[in-house]
Amino acid sequence: MATFLYKLGRLAFRRRHFVALIWVALLTLAGVGAASAPAAGTTSFSIPGVEAQKAFDLLEQRFPGASADGGTGRIVFKAPEGEKMTDAANKATVEKTVKALGDGSEVVSVTDPFTTNAVSKDGTVAYTSVKYAAPGMELKDSTRDALETAGDEARATGLTVDVGGDALQAAAEPGAIGEVIGLAIAAVVLVITLGSLVAAGLPLLTAIIGVGIGVSTITALAKALDLGDTTSTLALMIGLAVGIDYALFIVSRYRSELAEGRDREEAVGRATGTAGSAVVFAGLTVVIALAGLAVVDVPMLTKMGLAAAGTVVVSVLIALTMIPALLGYAGKKVKATGEKRGSTGAKTGERAGRETGEKAGEQGRQGNPGNAGNAGKPGKPGLGVRWASFVIRRPAAVLLLGVVGLGAIAVPATQLELGLPDDGSQPTSTTQRRAYDLLSEGFGPGFNGPLMIVVDAKNSDDPKTAATTVTDGIKDLDDVATVTPAMFNKAGDTATITVIPGSKPSSTQTEDLVHAIRDQGADVRADTGAQVLVTGTTAMNIDFSQKLNDALIPYLGLVVGLAFLLLIVVFRSILVPLKAALGFLLSVLAALGAVVAVFQWGWLGGLIGVEETGPIMSMMPIFMVGVVFGLAMDYEVFLVTRMREAYVHGESPSQAIVTGFRHSAKVVAAAAIIMMAVFGGFISSTESMIKMIGFGLAIAVFFDAFIVRMAIVPAVLALLGKKAWWLPKWLDRALPNVDVEGEGLKTGADAASSRDGDEDRELVRA
Repeated sequence: MATFLYKLGRLAFRRRHFVALIWVALLTLAGVGAASAPAAGTTSFSIPGVEAQKAFDLLEQRFPGASADGGTGRIVFKAPEGEKMTDAANKATVEKTVKALGDGSEVVSVTDPFTTNAVSKDGTVAYTSVKYAAPGMELKDSTRDALETAGDEARATGLTVDVGGDALQAAAEPGAIGEVIGLAIAAVVLVITLGSLVAAGLPLLTAIIGVGIGVSTITALAKALDLGDTTSTLALMIGLAVGIDYALFIVSRYRSELAEGRDREEAVGRATGTAGSAVVFAGLTVVIALAGLAVVDVPMLTKMGLAAAGTVVVSVLIALTMIPALLGYAGKKVKATGEKRGSTGAKTGERAGRETGEKAGEQGRQGNPGNAGNAGKPGKPGLGVRWASFVIRRPAAVLLLGVVGLGAIAVPATQLELGLPDDGSQPTSTTQRRAYDLLSEGFGPGFNGPLMIVVDAKNSDDPKTAATTVTDGIKDLDDVATVTPAMFNKAGDTATITVIPGSKPSSTQTEDLVHAIRDQGADVRADTGAQVLVTGTTAMNIDFSQKLNDALIPYLGLVVGLAFLLLIVVFRSILVPLKAALGFLLSVLAALGAVVAVFQWGWLGGLIGVEETGPIMSMMPIFMVGVVFGLAMDYEVFLVTRMREAYVHGESPSQAIVTGFRHSAKVVAAAAIIMMAVFGGFISSTESMIKMIGFGLAIAVFFDAFIVRMAIVPAVLALLGKKAWWLPKWLDRALPNVDVEGEGLKTGADAASSRDGDEDRELVRA
């Protein structure tokens, strides 16, 4: 692997014009495709195999033309103080609004609140429901605008009017200002880490190109593959983070190779062969984690995962080819590690660099880790070396403190409640949230989450009796506010019953009610032959959450198992991959605990704009497992491969830990801060789902990079000593040698370097 990538890096360096032209052409092609592609709307939300989906599909068959999956809108009216909605003037205003709504081209039906009993008992609140032919997010802008402005005239008469329903759903805004701030922070960190604007600009440029290609390709294929806006948002989020990090690792290694005295082409080859190998395996772990979402068997998640995985593949390829090409263009503007612009006292030239490298190596062999990274320079060791030395001296205390600290933060995760966001989770400034609150005030909290009961009486001798039995049974259950009479289709073999729970849609009481109706349905089927199915948005959310919970353990086993095998090949060790996986579980549990504390309990929620607490998004646990695992393995690979490299080259286990930190700690810390900044930018989104994802990923990166990888990992390795790198001999012989450490490059290239050094010394003597 290292030898192939070494040759690839040198080829890209020499053929830089060709490489740059290829990537620019791909970006242009993707951009043209995105610009000319038809508008995509959104991905259809379906969950194969669950009861709520089966009921929706049955409604499509038995009630043709009813648009069971069509969008819905609600206009909620509230009378001024001292008046009622049934007053003549207010009633005329509402009826005028209803008539205007019915003129829309995509409107299937509009209800009159005064004929459908949609007026609250105290007469102060009324609502009209609008049914559309197309799903909410696929409606035309003109249709959505007509719904939003329908109440303007009613407001002018003094009525309070707000609009809700999924017909108002629009593409989530990821938070443009936050993303700009995140990129600005990333740029500052890159300048500090790499020492120059040019070197810092390379990772940003390549990451933007990679994301541009990935997101543009998704946009171009969105209509054909039914990809939604959330898919692009995830690809943007992950692509920017890994794209910057992967390029950063290669540029940083390139500067280190220059400091060793190698010429620029050789340094590019070495950097691509060593750091590039780590990039490949780190990228593979992310791809495995994202593509593994397919095992959940939810089409939306599968598409999101595969699209984001494709963007990661593009980021890896760009890091391996375009970064070497751009380093060729940059020339001397990207300087060696430790070399300052305009420094007259610094040693220059390849010979001086080799002397520095020789001194560093000699000090390392003499067991002086503190000064090995500062050969030829005055001053004390760097922060990474000092921290690693501290951990080696007190590994048990550091390990205990890290595990207990993350364990305490993970405690709220034991109270995790799952659900999907609805209008009740919107900011209070939105009309959707105000309409939601008005309906709760006038009709009870359960009115915002009605359950639809589908009675399939095709195999029943008496369908009407079966429907009556179902209705009477539901009325006797707890937490039932209202049950409407059964409505049959034209064939008379299928009926629908609407049930209004007594509690809000996201409550555990409503979930218990859904299960109780389904349990009762089994008895009805045995007695009458009719099948009872529960559906509606609330039931669909409950089924979705359950499906994700059921899939979590198999998904975790698949992803962690595959990555464990991959890391065994990389590190040629059993305990190091095992430690990596356990550390990941600790960080992801702590991150989930923080998400619960902020978004479910409301702790410090005001700092990031959380206006409404509630259940955690159903896909959050499995989503965080997938994304965070891939990113966690990035840091594991980049940090521990340098330790493995030092150990393979003859250093003691403790010295190898210090060497790994000397070379990689600063870069890994910078990469984590950049990734946190990118993810943190999405916290400014007005969409609660995007805000939650941004916060969850940012805090997970912090826990994993700075506590697990920087503290727990070196502590465990220090306690294990040589045992950390143990591998059974039979397994060692069976595993392929991928040579991530670049051992295969050492002989030939270093021999050439040695000959060059001998020639230099001969010239000096002459």
